[in-house]
Amino acid sequence: MDNRVNKIRKKISALRLDMLATERAMSAEIRDGLDCVATSTRLMMLRAELTQLVGERRTLGDLTPIGLPDLRKPRPARRMPPAVDIVPALRRKSAA
Repeated sequence: MDNRVNKIRKKISALRLDMLATERAMSAEIRDGLDCVATSTRLMMLRAELTQLVGERRTLGDLTPIGLPDLRKPRPARRMPPAVDIVPALRRKSAA
């Protein structure tokens, strides 16, 4: 079953890339004032296929997100303030 889930995940990732390319092509067609019916129909078919694959994946019990970036911001390391040098201050007092 794991092998089947991995195949579905790979198909979903490939579909997402194909959908991005199709959306870019559709935006270019709109920007150029061209008819984008064929491109938008292809995008709708890709979305339908993606929905089917996601449903199949959930049926197999895989609920983990695919390829989402980690949205947590990394925290900077805490730095201690520099230590104050007390010895020179004591030397100044004793010299005076």
